[in-house]
Amino acid sequence: MPDFEDRATAVRAGEELNIEALDAYLRAHFPDERGPLDVKQFPSGHSNLTYSVRFGSREFVLRRPPFGSKVKSAHDMGREFRVLSKLHTVYSQAPEVLLYCDDETVFGAPFYLMTPIHGVILRRNPPASLDFTAEVARRLSESFVDNLARLHSLDYQSIGLGDLGKPEGYLERQVRGWTERYYGSRTHEFPEVERIVSWMKEHLPSTSGAALVHNDYKYDNLVLDPSDITKIIGVLDWEMCTIGDPLTDLGTALAYWIDADDPEPLQKIRWGPTTHPGSMTRAQLVERYAEKTGRNVSHMDFYVVFARFKVAVIVQQIYYRYHQGLTKDERFAAMPEVVECLLRASLHCAETGEI
Repeated sequence: MPDFEDRATAVRAGEELNIEALDAYLRAHFPDERGPLDVKQFPSGHSNLTYSVRFGSREFVLRRPPFGSKVKSAHDMGREFRVLSKLHTVYSQAPEVLLYCDDETVFGAPFYLMTPIHGVILRRNPPASLDFTAEVARRLSESFVDNLARLHSLDYQSIGLGDLGKPEGYLERQVRGWTERYYGSRTHEFPEVERIVSWMKEHLPSTSGAALVHNDYKYDNLVLDPSDITKIIGVLDWEMCTIGDPLTDLGTALAYWIDADDPEPLQKIRWGPTTHPGSMTRAQLVERYAEKTGRNVSHMDFYVVFARFKVAVIVQQIYYRYHQGLTKDERFAAMPEVVECLLRASLHCAETGEI
């Protein structure tokens, strides 16, 4: 049977860890372990860096902020560790965290260790030999939205995460905050920005309620069961998790979800196999989410406009680090084209109401 499990590879140049310091740290915390230390890197992330760490008989995943980032609030390892330490007890798809280190003398930044979740992660296209039929695509689409609805149903107060965010005024703060982040990392002139921001301020809806939101929910942040890829066994990358309007979370998922009949520019930036025959459309995802949660989705156009703008800003912030020479990762060179495409899609939704 083919092995489709997501695996780490060689560490990218410029993102190496201080192996001697990490070795000393691990031996201090696991004094009975005698084996060697081996570090590889998961290659597909664009923000916080993720490494595979084998230490004797033990295996960990290590998360640390990107090199060169000055926005500490966007890469708060302690916050992410705290969220996962509480969330895993009631939501098994959240990784199990083990150790947190805020001693930056180890290798210059806080980091944490967690237990790996072994499974399949779908990128832009499924592996050619994977039996990704229309039926599988449909069932996975259903699992995708059902799992998000389940996350939004969790009682975040009872698991100790009530102080994670402030639901009151959440949408207004989000629009203001992401607008500020865009201008703080601007490298190009995109005329769509002012029109999008003006539209969002004029069409700000009442909040749809408060829930624990992931804020970066998409296929390549999901770990799937190798024996049944329609089953989600892990959800990764919780760095932007907070308490807020759950429809912003659905909006983000839709911003990443490209339909088969979307125009060519959007097809070029597709993040997952969402155009595969059998896959649900964005409209169908919204309909199923509404059925599962009972939430009013009549203002979904706002949430998609905002989400596409937010994702554009995230990409812009990543590109800004590259533009400033703070990272050498050549994957980032073409990101202004992605930013422009997302901004145009956001403005199109604002002008037409089509999600």
